[in-house]
Amino acid sequence: MSVLPLVFTSGWASGINAYAVVLLLGLFGATGLSDDVPASLQRPEILVTAGVLFLCEAVADKIPYVDSVWDSVHTVIRPVSGAVVGALLAGQSGSLPDLAAGAIGGSTALASHTVKAGTRMAINTSPEPFSNVLMSTAEDLGVAGILTFAMFHPEAAAIIAGALLLAGLVVLFFLVSRIRRFRRRRAQRREEKQLAARVGRSPD
Repeated sequence: MSVLPLVFTSGWASGINAYAVVLLLGLFGATGLSDDVPASLQRPEILVTAGVLFLCEAVADKIPYVDSVWDSVHTVIRPVSGAVVGALLAGQSGSLPDLAAGAIGGSTALASHTVKAGTRMAINTSPEPFSNVLMSTAEDLGVAGILTFAMFHPEAAAIIAGALLLAGLVVLFFLVSRIRRFRRRRAQRREEKQLAARVGRSPD
């Protein structure tokens, strides 16, 4: 069986939470749940590092504006992680060239990361912090659930991941205008504060 569905699903999940993907895949392989996970992802130091970084992301991802900064930092990390995991999965199964798997995993991760980062920017236009917590928790549970499902039903999981990615891109398209309005309002408030400060410093 081709490993392509698992590569696609892991790429989608990496764009949302790359550390969770590495941690879960490593645990699946270490516990014998899946034979498709390469030994390099099962190494104890990899699991510990992924676990610590996952906890860091679990906290940062739920704090307004901190989550957007975190997303900006991971604009490169998540696609690269998706590409590396995809190539490793392909190398383990031998049913898909490593380069093609890396391209699929990386591009899918980049697309889902774009959806995640853009959605968070739109959510941060809301003054309350609860939507950030709810969204982050839903993302973590979704990644864990779909990646686990992919271990047993890779094709079905890939279809679900693809549908979620497409839906996210459509939603992001409609959220772009909200993000632009928020940025314009923030720039206007900054200009007003600067103007007020200049007026306050000017002699009477």
